[in-house]
Amino acid sequence: MLKLHNDLSGKKEVFTPLQAGKVNLYVCGMTVYDLCHLGHARVMVAFDVVYRYLQTLGYEVTYIRNITDIDDKIIRRANEQGEPFEQLTERFIQAMHEDADALGVLRPTVEPKATDHIAQIIAMVERLIKRGHAYVVDNGDVYYQVASFPDYGKLSGKSIDDLKAGARVEPGELKRDPLDFALWKSAKPDEPYWPSPWGNGRPGWHIECSAMSTQALGDSFDIHGGGADLLFPHHENEIAQSEGATGHPFVKYWMHNGFVRINDEKMSKSLGNFFTVREVLARYRAEEVRYFILTSHYRSPLNYSDEQLDNARGALTRFYTAMRGLPSAQPVDDTPFKQKFDAAMSDDFNTPEALAAMFALAREINRLRQEDIGRAAALAAALKQMGAILGILQDDPESYLRGDMVDDEAIDALIAQRTAAKANKNWAEADRLRDQLQGMNILLEDSPAGTTWRRG
Repeated sequence: MLKLHNDLSGKKEVFTPLQAGKVNLYVCGMTVYDLCHLGHARVMVAFDVVYRYLQTLGYEVTYIRNITDIDDKIIRRANEQGEPFEQLTERFIQAMHEDADALGVLRPTVEPKATDHIAQIIAMVERLIKRGHAYVVDNGDVYYQVASFPDYGKLSGKSIDDLKAGARVEPGELKRDPLDFALWKSAKPDEPYWPSPWGNGRPGWHIECSAMSTQALGDSFDIHGGGADLLFPHHENEIAQSEGATGHPFVKYWMHNGFVRINDEKMSKSLGNFFTVREVLARYRAEEVRYFILTSHYRSPLNYSDEQLDNARGALTRFYTAMRGLPSAQPVDDTPFKQKFDAAMSDDFNTPEALAAMFALAREINRLRQEDIGRAAALAAALKQMGAILGILQDDPESYLRGDMVDDEAIDALIAQRTAAKANKNWAEADRLRDQLQGMNILLEDSPAGTTWRRG
């Protein structure tokens, strides 16, 4: 029996999908104007585990993770760099996929882009206007009227009166109430735009997810996820928009993963403690980063430090050492270790407790190696099977444990591939190969004469 914490009710509930045997899952994905950072990695890994475990339980899962490819940050970055916004977003979509693949994140069933759903966005805004939830102002902007939705605040627990006390209208905004938010923004100079009944413009951020999720999954679906920073106002606004437009309940279960902290401080560019996935992967293996993310419950804060990553490396080494040198075998399923693993995962996807059950199993494998190698091999196969649910322990143990022992010919071959990629102006591939070599502790030194290398 799967239980999950529902942020809509504020308590743990038995999971019962709207349609027996099927789960519709939507997760707010990346705004693609820069490289993915550790916060993005946590969202991707946390809900990848949810996706994997739901499938393990036998559900047919439709997993939607959107891409926001038009918003203020994207437009600003594209203008700063003097390139079309489509070129900018496509580059960072490719980089996002490379990072997700490196972390062992399964691709979603569908990955919709906001710019492919302009027609659906406009249609939803029109319905909101018709139903009295939205209004058009003189310059062509369209706003959602928060006061028209009595349930506003039911996800975050915030009251409209308290919100009004701290709200204000920004310069240039023509909205009637400080709490109202933009559904459609009229075109400004040097901005991309699309035609609409209210003039040329582009969608607001919140309406994009409402249109994409309902287009993919219908008016009502099972689970909506995302980072804790999106709970308010983004997800609160999604509820108001979607239920205002359809008249139906929007989402049954809401899930939010916790923040990432760096050495016990909130991760922030202003504090200089902001790490991209690629910066971390240059120093640690992808499986180590993924394991580190799993060591905290998805709802808890995740504290990044070198010590935590070193601990992850040590833990994986212990697992692979337990699996090393054993013959192939069918996994044994009915064990106390598997029961504890399943109980942990069915209790709101409690990955720390699941890992604890796997460590107990690894100790049992080590104990049995000398007295019953057949039993040890069957348990090792079971350990690998549990690891698959978490997206770890799928490497060959010998390969993993000898991973740093790379011969010179292999390094030279990778450098030659990078040189060829640069010659063909395939910069993304050249960067990927450079990052791969850095992950192997190989330092590159480029010069007009060519590339030389040394071990770090």
